[in-house]
Amino acid sequence: MLKYVKKYWFYALLAPLFMVGEVVMDLIQPQLMSIIIDEGVLGLSNQGVGNLNLVIGTGIKMIGLVILGGIFGILSGVFANLCSQNFGNDIRKDCFKRIMSLSFEQTDQFSTGSLVTRVTNDITQVQNLVAQCIRGFVRTIMLFGGGIICMLSLDLSFGEVILCTLPIVMLSVIFFIAKANPIFKVLQKKLDTMNSVMQENVSGLRVVKAYVREDYEKERFGKANNELVGTQLSVLKLFSYMTPLMNIVLNISVVAIIWVGSIRVQEGSISPGSIMAAITYVSQIFHSILMMVNIFQTISRGNASASRLNEVLNSTPTIRDGEFDGHTQVKGKVEFQNVSFAYPNSRGETILKNINLTIHPGETIGILGATGSGKSSLVNLIPRFYDATEGHVLIDDVNVKDYKLSTLRNKVAIALQKSELFSTTIKENIAWGNEKATEEEIKKAADMAQASDFIESKEDGYDTMVAEKGMSLSGGQKQRIAISRALLRQAEILILDDSTSALDLKTEAKLYEAFGRAYQDMTKVIIAQRIASVKDADRIVVIDEGQITHYDTHENLLANSEIYQDIYNSQLKSGGGINEAV
Repeated sequence: MLKYVKKYWFYALLAPLFMVGEVVMDLIQPQLMSIIIDEGVLGLSNQGVGNLNLVIGTGIKMIGLVILGGIFGILSGVFANLCSQNFGNDIRKDCFKRIMSLSFEQTDQFSTGSLVTRVTNDITQVQNLVAQCIRGFVRTIMLFGGGIICMLSLDLSFGEVILCTLPIVMLSVIFFIAKANPIFKVLQKKLDTMNSVMQENVSGLRVVKAYVREDYEKERFGKANNELVGTQLSVLKLFSYMTPLMNIVLNISVVAIIWVGSIRVQEGSISPGSIMAAITYVSQIFHSILMMVNIFQTISRGNASASRLNEVLNSTPTIRDGEFDGHTQVKGKVEFQNVSFAYPNSRGETILKNINLTIHPGETIGILGATGSGKSSLVNLIPRFYDATEGHVLIDDVNVKDYKLSTLRNKVAIALQKSELFSTTIKENIAWGNEKATEEEIKKAADMAQASDFIESKEDGYDTMVAEKGMSLSGGQKQRIAISRALLRQAEILILDDSTSALDLKTEAKLYEAFGRAYQDMTKVIIAQRIASVKDADRIVVIDEGQITHYDTHENLLANSEIYQDIYNSQLKSGGGINEAV
């Protein structure tokens, strides 16, 4: 964390310096009060005759010092906040940048709720830690040390009181901090859980309402929230014992100061004003200890949050850049050589087994298979969302691991079954495929994706705002916008991962017909559940249990593949639209 603070070292230096000035003003006050009592009120050096002018003059001086100390305190707070807020801003950006670079397996391990907590609450805790260290820590140490020195300068016998009470206080502080420290990590994990439940329910609100599971989800959220509150209360309860204990010790110390002071006054060693000053100093000492407890609490929680942030910042992406950033003579060729694949942390369960497949430039390839057969897993290896466990994946005769990720992924455009849209206009959602695209190019891509009709029928047309996650659009509309985005990218390879599942057969047929006319040089990989979606492909890959069983044209597969025949017959009998498509 220190490297983020170094950037703002000037603020980090000024904040404690001004705090020193504020504390010095606080430490001078009791001595001035002692003068008012001894000379202004009691007149000890003037045969018991008080001096009103001295009282007024010293009082004005005290007010001036208070104002000066206040100015120092304000400036200290300003510079401390400038340091901590800029620190938090930088670390938040770096955390988000690192999250964006993580591979899918790493984001799955962290979980969405945990990552949200780390970028929000954990960074806030570390910001508080920085502010406390460069401001509060200086104040407590100076009040503590300065208070003891000033009190001993009044009379060394007051040191006996401090010597008796201070070990009790310090042992109590160490005990409570040691007890509370492990709870803070648990507390942040409970916050992760609550955020995860919240995120799941907000994103899946339609499903919750459709299945009338509101009460169940309320109970689940309530349980997560109660666990969070329970953990928080256990910390607060622990520290709530400390304040009364400190007050008891403080009051005993005040009584001891008065008792010792009264003896010394009778002996003529010290004045009554010195006793009042000593009481003020002992109050400052013990309040500084209470402040130190709060600071240690902040440090403990901030330290737990810092370790969680370091887990993100120190995570090395498992999918790393290669070095190849050049041009290839071949454009749009995809080749799988003896590829096998198992998802990380899947306990060795192999999803794809010994896949050998070559897709030539400009070909349209359909991929068909039962749910869970490995269709999506296969195409996820092309842009390196995951790496093959065994074998090699080649794009344009270059191993995908040798490419720079940006170069590789610029060759590929993807439209998924679950269309991810953002809370902005339809035009900007499409322009995600190519931010430099003109309005004419955006409209052309939408027209190819059969989306222009429904977009132009809306009151604001392409400037229509899309609700969060595209909730204001139907499933088919969202898919067509996602396909428009992919087409606008004008990549060498287009992957449609069941991205037309919400379209009717007529619209889907028009879509593929437009592809055939306008994108003849683009390699197209179409994953589908319906034979009607892939029947016109140059070749169709049939995958069963992670293996390619057949790879041929629609007509040849109907004649030679039992699996393909079964799918064809089941869809024909269920009214799947095969006859209409054929």
